[in-house]
Amino acid sequence: MKKLMILGAGIYQVPLIKKAKEMGFMTIVISIKGNYPGFNYADTVYYIDTTDSAKVLEVAQKENIDGIVTTGTDVAIATLGLVCEKMGLPGIKSSAATKVCDKKLMKEAFYQGMVNTAQYKESATNISEYELINMCVKMQFPLVFKAVDSSGSRGIEIVKKKEDISSAFNTVLSVTKQNYFIIEEFLNGQEFGAQAFVQNGKIEFVLPHGDYVFQSKTGVPIGHFVPYTIDMESDLITNEVVKAVKILGLDNCALNLDFIYAKNKIYVLEIGARCGATCLAELVSIWYGFDYYEKIIEVAMGIPVDFSPKNTSRVPNASKLLISSNTGKILNINNSIKNITDYYELQFDYTMGDFVKKFSVGSDRIGHIITVGKTLDEAELKLNDCIKNISFEIEE
Repeated sequence: MKKLMILGAGIYQVPLIKKAKEMGFMTIVISIKGNYPGFNYADTVYYIDTTDSAKVLEVAQKENIDGIVTTGTDVAIATLGLVCEKMGLPGIKSSAATKVCDKKLMKEAFYQGMVNTAQYKESATNISEYELINMCVKMQFPLVFKAVDSSGSRGIEIVKKKEDISSAFNTVLSVTKQNYFIIEEFLNGQEFGAQAFVQNGKIEFVLPHGDYVFQSKTGVPIGHFVPYTIDMESDLITNEVVKAVKILGLDNCALNLDFIYAKNKIYVLEIGARCGATCLAELVSIWYGFDYYEKIIEVAMGIPVDFSPKNTSRVPNASKLLISSNTGKILNINNSIKNITDYYELQFDYTMGDFVKKFSVGSDRIGHIITVGKTLDEAELKLNDCIKNISFEIEE
């Protein structure tokens, strides 16, 4: 039986584990210990931090794996790249993984490859308050402070005025493990995302999607929708993807992209070498009519994949996370949706008695709901109606 190593055992890796087992592969899951749902489905579990590349490589070689993959998280990408390179497996190589896991290196590559991106400055984390304020004042507010080694909107904060600098700096310091971070210009425009895939040097598809955003210290996506329309030539988006993929050296991997349309240009904010979280794999699957998890796994296992859409017409869909405005224990889950046909998928991650967090970042989710329709308006109407009929009683 062929072996697939999956990095992570969280809610966004569960569909990968289930699909791999369904496809007849032995699943070897790597994760630190914790209450992670993926452990319940794995054939073999190794309790190792996915960022510990040397230990993960040692296990991968011992198990003689045939492929390695993850989704929904950036923290394991450097490890994935090392294993692919050392074992000759399909997927990104170490040099590419290093660049996409460090926002400063990514920005440097974008500049080199003439990719449209926001301007930025690098700063050491041991900078004095006086020097930091002077640096920011010389730039134009608002600004964005970013930890270079974080994901899921962690370590990112918008600085609108001088008085916000200290809070944003502390946010970065609380997350980063590096001794530097970046300060980026804030582009005022239309933000959106895209899912894409590169196989053997070819961009198989680029699917722009709209985002539903929860405003925390920065905007945190809590859902997505397709189709997404923007008043510009779609080729301009693909052109920026092609340039970014080439200069970063990405290949045989899913792509998760953040864009902004500003100043009559498309800017690439960030790119991840994996499928996005928050129901984005499901969004791709529904829109094109194929199982995206299956295709991600097949590429990781060296199986040539046809990404041709299976739908004669695309299927509009919308999704949102179920979240809590309080931290505490779930006393009750109220679900008064009367018609099951109103939704495509409804999932609760927790049950009564479980402890949940007040929503701040994507991992604080309690579940999700996905709806489809003949039009996006129909899908969104169903989505909003369903969410009105779901509530949680939380004991603080």
